[in-house]
Amino acid sequence: MRLSGHSKKNSKENITGYILILPWLFGFLLLYLVPMFSSVYYSFTNYNLLNEPRFIGLDNYKRMFFNDPTFWKSLGVTIYYVFALVPLRLIFALFIAMLLNTKMKFMGVYRAAYYIPSIVGGSVAVSIVWRQIFGNKGVIMSLLELIGIHQEVSFIGNPSTAIWTIILLGVWQFGSSMLIFLAALKQISESLYESAMIDGANGWQKFTRITLPMLTPIIFFNLVLQTINGFRAFTESFIVTQGGPLDSTLLYVLYLYRRAFTYFDMGYSCALAWVLVGIIALLTLLIFKSQTVWVYYESKEER
Repeated sequence: MRLSGHSKKNSKENITGYILILPWLFGFLLLYLVPMFSSVYYSFTNYNLLNEPRFIGLDNYKRMFFNDPTFWKSLGVTIYYVFALVPLRLIFALFIAMLLNTKMKFMGVYRAAYYIPSIVGGSVAVSIVWRQIFGNKGVIMSLLELIGIHQEVSFIGNPSTAIWTIILLGVWQFGSSMLIFLAALKQISESLYESAMIDGANGWQKFTRITLPMLTPIIFFNLVLQTINGFRAFTESFIVTQGGPLDSTLLYVLYLYRRAFTYFDMGYSCALAWVLVGIIALLTLLIFKSQTVWVYYESKEER
């Protein structure tokens, strides 16, 4: 059976397409799928990078849940970090987006300036600067000294305040969420605000009755992304506080890193990684389930 000219052309285009995506497929298999399935296997083994992995079944998971208080400590710190960071970052990002959603000179420059922290905020250099700012001889301690407040322990040396230095660094990296909010604000029809003004609505009423409901799909999107990113945080804790003092800033990924590259407990660290995947998946599922209660979709109303 001969192929028609059109079918031959489609076959050639398909072959060309497969050839063009081969580098990506190779990278995906080599850098994602193979390590992923390898880590699943190693999570059921006793493996220290020096000896051959020895299969031990569920022992790593039993040890994690029943014999490792540091696991629970790092998980609690991470949950506290995420539940404090995400709302603050989204609120601040929305606030700045609304300020930038106005017509004035040099607005493009302002938007770029506010986005810069998200580009450089997660870098090692910024984390080092942040550590110096909140350290014993940093800017914050010096300012407190000037106004007569004497503290012997810095903010990153105090177990009750150290986590908040990490949270503030995370909130400062609000640029990506801000840009998404800004794009969504520009899609809200001006006619809605004009109708509200005719009805005598004030600024707060327009915000709560128009802006927020129309932004709920974007809030939902940002909430999912920022929650996932929050659980994956590492650099801030590693550079600024090294997980201290007294493990008060020991984020989950930092603990995972220590088990893998300080203690060479690779099998156990792989188990920690897959528990983290499960926690993120569960929280993401809960957020998706909750959207029926608080997320407003205009197309759904039209149906």
